[in-house]
Amino acid sequence: MIKAIHCATALSLSTAFISQATKAQEFEPNWKSLGQYECPDWYRDAKFGIFMHWGVCCTAENDGWYGKWMYVQEGARWGNAYEHHLKHFGHPSEFGYKDLIPLWTAEHWKPRELARFYRMIGAKYVVPVAVHHDNFDNYDSTYQPWNSVNLGPKRDVVGEWKKACQAEGLRFGVSSHAARAWSWFLTAHGSDVRGPQKGIPYDGRLSEEDGIGTWWEGYSPQDLYGKPHGEKEPPSEAYKEEWFKRTKELLDKYQPDLLYFDGGIPLGDYGMRIAAHFYNANRQWNQGSLEAVLNLKFLPDESAGVLDIECGMSEKLRKNPWQTDATVNPGWFYQKGNLDFTAPVLIDNFIDIVSKNGNLLLNVGLKRDGTLPEDQRKVLQEMGDWLKGNGEAIYGTRPWLVYGEGPTQVEKGHFKQRREPHTAKDIRFTTKGKTLYCILMDWPGERVSVQSFGEDAGLLEGQIERISLIGSDAKIQWKKTGKALQVRLPEEKPCEHAQVLKLELE
Repeated sequence: MIKAIHCATALSLSTAFISQATKAQEFEPNWKSLGQYECPDWYRDAKFGIFMHWGVCCTAENDGWYGKWMYVQEGARWGNAYEHHLKHFGHPSEFGYKDLIPLWTAEHWKPRELARFYRMIGAKYVVPVAVHHDNFDNYDSTYQPWNSVNLGPKRDVVGEWKKACQAEGLRFGVSSHAARAWSWFLTAHGSDVRGPQKGIPYDGRLSEEDGIGTWWEGYSPQDLYGKPHGEKEPPSEAYKEEWFKRTKELLDKYQPDLLYFDGGIPLGDYGMRIAAHFYNANRQWNQGSLEAVLNLKFLPDESAGVLDIECGMSEKLRKNPWQTDATVNPGWFYQKGNLDFTAPVLIDNFIDIVSKNGNLLLNVGLKRDGTLPEDQRKVLQEMGDWLKGNGEAIYGTRPWLVYGEGPTQVEKGHFKQRREPHTAKDIRFTTKGKTLYCILMDWPGERVSVQSFGEDAGLLEGQIERISLIGSDAKIQWKKTGKALQVRLPEEKPCEHAQVLKLELE
């Protein structure tokens, strides 16, 4: 009994100590405190995730910003949303964005099957959009009645995605773009500027009373589109407080490993509070271990989260882990047309990203019924086939002293991703323990010279014990000179895309 009491006392003291230490280490809503963040190993090891823009907007099959531009008769920054809407749905004073909601049917959506496919092609985490700029919550939301449980598919989309990911052993994230809704839907409060319906208000000006006898009876369009305000008027405190409650509920209810914001920290102090809450709550969900990843596109301190470069790449090896989010679908949401990438370009870009300490979050666009289009599936499968044979040079690796060599230099920044494959003279490096991977971006023929491994470069620490070509049984001959490591390759390449030389060091 005394022994048990002593153990219990020790446990109590230990628990109290851990509790005090955890409390002392809690993140606060400022950059100095958030700068103490360290990216978890699961994310650094994962390298490849699937992003899914799927929601009300997919029903239009047009553009990710459809809900904004469908209300712009003249002066839209891109696309043809207004004309598309007139042709397929009618005038936005009579059939607005809200009226697309019943068309999001999801009748063939099988999240477990899709999650299994993502796992099989090599993805390690999955990030569905929980709420896009359209302000419609794809989850069981307390603070937004316009949500996927009440309307549309009438299913807890985020909840079902999480359950499927857990069943398939995938890490789970959520994307929130709701902070943009303040200004994004202002166009819904306008009207045509010319033509026979000039001056007739769009449906953004409707009230809850206008819905009596309609499919949306009991719902106020103001809750979806927001209340009218000046174009340059900053978000109100009430709007920011509601955003905070919605986002906090999303985190607390679904406990994601990753939170993606479409921009920098949203809405000032409210966003900082969410960031601190996410880190602190995630640590509690994981018994004291911080497993959280916060993706931001603008970071004054890149130690405070994980920088995301949208549709772009890094020109250099970055000290901190980072991420590219790109889309294989021609738009973020499903639309018909040629895909943004062929498999060779996608694989080359992915290798370049990983060699520079980055991850790839690759978006797919599901159809309104919840199915993955075959053309997207084919590209993903081809990438998965490459990873199945060469994944050891990707998963769990870390960048080497230099990311690579060769003539191809990518542009830095958002929306500057490469659209052409790399050349046979381009090489990228990754490392794991005493193994160094030399990834040949295209087959160079009978031999390859790696200047970074030459004696004059002074980069290669330790002697080379063995060199092999992943996927090939051929014995690899090589010699090291002052200028380069000369490697003789077999006649046949072991796979269709990039080839991997594996150097085992003493």
